[in-house]
Formats: sequence, structure tokens, C-alpha cells
Amino acid sequence: MATKVLVPRLGEGVDEVTVTKWLKQEGDSINELEPLLEVNTDKVDTEIPAPATGTILKIITQEGIAAKVGELLAIIGKPGETVDGGQLVVDSSMSATKTITQPSSIARNQPPTINRDLGFISPVVARIAAEHGVDLSQVNGTGLHGRITKNDVLNFVESGKSGDRRPQTAAVSRPSSAVMMPSEGDTLIKHTTMRKSIAQHMVESKHTSPHVLTVMEADMSKISKHRAANKAAFERDGVNLTFTAYFMMAIVAGLKAYPQTNASWTDEGLLVHKNVNLGMAVSLGEDGLIVPVIKKAEDLSLLAMARAVNDLANRARTKKLQPDDVKGGTFTLTNHGVSGSLFAFPVINQPQAGILGVGAMQKRVVVIDVAIAIRPMVYMSFVFDHRILDGASADWFLAKVKDTLENWA
Repeated sequence: MATKVLVPRLGEGVDEVTVTKWLKQEGDSINELEPLLEVNTDKVDTEIPAPATGTILKIITQEGIAAKVGELLAIIGKPGETVDGGQLVVDSSMSATKTITQPSSIARNQPPTINRDLGFISPVVARIAAEHGVDLSQVNGTGLHGRITKNDVLNFVESGKSGDRRPQTAAVSRPSSAVMMPSEGDTLIKHTTMRKSIAQHMVESKHTSPHVLTVMEADMSKISKHRAANKAAFERDGVNLTFTAYFMMAIVAGLKAYPQTNASWTDEGLLVHKNVNLGMAVSLGEDGLIVPVIKKAEDLSLLAMARAVNDLANRARTKKLQPDDVKGGTFTLTNHGVSGSLFAFPVINQPQAGILGVGAMQKRVVVIDVAIAIRPMVYMSFVFDHRILDGASADWFLAKVKDTLENWA
């Protein structure tokens, strides 16, 4: 008897995924719990295992297409069973029969469409527009290059304008965006789902909050000595003691001293968060980056923090994160120094108040009292939302981080 492969619920609040890669093709054999496909949600790539052993009879949802929780992705059955027009047909020699009908949302399983006037229109946007009778020529797109997003359509519907239809030939005012035309010999590398998601988040962040940068330099002498003295002991506990763990602990100290930095802007007021949920940017190489979150970081010792850093970094690079692992962050650290960068201007991870960038640690000549010394130094770039913090309060937070690192006991 054939088995449906449905979109599972991958976490609280996760209602939709995008199929990024089929690991098996139609006609391939597969064992129960063997990885069948990869899906993406909130920039997390997750493998979905096969619910049964058999043959891939039909792939319903193609790569790059979104699907809601519970929707049909594929059908697994026995050799000899075939799928025709969404119905399962069984050879007369087989004893069992079962009929499986495709989901009714046909537009979701069709390739994205291109409209010459409106640009890229995804199946999700097209479906929502059709359901609410929205003329997309009236919708102002806020996505990349003026693309109309799902939220653009929903906001348009909420505004009550969906009944005000204009002729399709009406002039449309679109955001201007320069486009480089390809030349002979150029290569087009298609955007991955993660790269599109990163691009959208970055653009939205810059449009949402006024970014301001402040930079301080920290002497890492005491941290370096403490790490050297304790690294072996941590390894006996199965933990790699990295500098990142120290930076995370220093950030916790700064956020506890200045709680407004651990906050989010709302139209009603400043939402100060009780828990410190620290995001940690992890590079995935050419695939982009992801920001898993250490929840309730204020309760962690250095050992527990280092263990959490190891766990999230390893699971991020092996695609073992769950959607809940990247949600609920209240502040973010990005260690761009691992690639040699000295300092940077990171983009705030919305809706947080700020992000701290840490550069490469270098031995530099510094003046201490009246003497010249060589110390391991690091630049810390704090980018903050100027709606939430002013220059002075931002500097107080960063100074606390600096003091914690330089006077580690």
C-alpha cells in the first residue's frame, strides 16, 4: 500500500517550508528513515526522512516551491504501482489498492511565473492575490528589486484597497533598481533559497532601523591566559574552549548592566526582554550564514556557554539545526575576525537593538600608563538601532563588554 510523504511540523509557528533539494528521484528505491529531501524555513535547511521503505512513485512538489504543513510532497509505494493524474493506479496482480489525491492548491506546485510588468511573482503571492481579488499592479513591492512579497499582498488586503480594481494597463510606479545586463562569457549563479532569505532580511533591516556604529578596542591578555590555563580541562569534558564563548559571556554582562540593549522597538514602547537569548552568526561558506540562538544565556557558566557554542556551530555546519534553534534571539554576535577582518559594520538582526562584530585578534603596540607594551588586541564594532539607544548608552554597553574582557578573573 502506497504511503504519502507530507510536510511535517518542524517547530512552533512553522507553517510553511520550501523544498530545496530532492535527495532521491522518481523510480529510486529508499529505506524507511533514509533522508528523502531537504526543505528550508527561516534559513534552516532540514532533512526530511522517508516514512516508509519502497520506491519513489511520484514527486509532487518540485524544488524551489513552497508547501504548507500537511501538504503532499511525494508518494512512496511498491514496484508496479504507478501514479497517473494524481491518482494511484495499482497493477491487477497486486492485492491491495489505495487512492491518493493531489492537493487542490495547484498553483503552489507550479514553477514561479514571470510577469513582464510586475517582475517576479511567486506562486504563493499569486495564490493569495487570487483568493482576495487583488490587482497586483496596485501593490507596492518591498522585496529585492521591488519584488512583491506575501506580506505586501496581505498588508494591501488589510488596508481595504483590494476591491479598488484598476485596468491592467494602468501605469505602475516601481522602485528603481539598476540591473546589470549579462555580457558574453558571464556566468549566472542561481540564488539559493538561503541567499534570497539573507538578502531579504538584510534589506528589510536597513529599511527598518537607523544603523549607527561605535568601535572600541579590547586587550585580550587576561582572556588569552585564562584560555591557555583551562583549555585542557575543558577538553576533558568534551568541550572546545573558544574565544567566542568569552565574547558571549562579556555580552551577557553588558546586557545585564544595560537592559535597554536587550530590547526591541515597538510603536507602543520599548520591549525589554527578560531573558538574554544570544544569537551567534555561523558561516556556512558559499551557502551563506545562519544565526542559531543560545536561549537564557544569562544562566550559563563559561563551561556551559562553550558547550552550547560548540553544539550550535557543529549542528549549523552539518545541517542539523531545527527551526526553533534560530528563533527568539535578543542580541547577536558576529565573529568576522575568523576570516582576518579587523572591523566591520554588521547589519542588525531584526528586531534586535544591536549586533556586536568582533575582529581578528592581533598583537599590537599599545601604551599602558607610561610604558609601551605589545598586547593581543581586538576591535569590537557595535552597531545599534538609534531609535532604541543613543551614542552614550551604546558606549556604556560596549565599555562594559570591554571591561569584562580586560579584567577577566
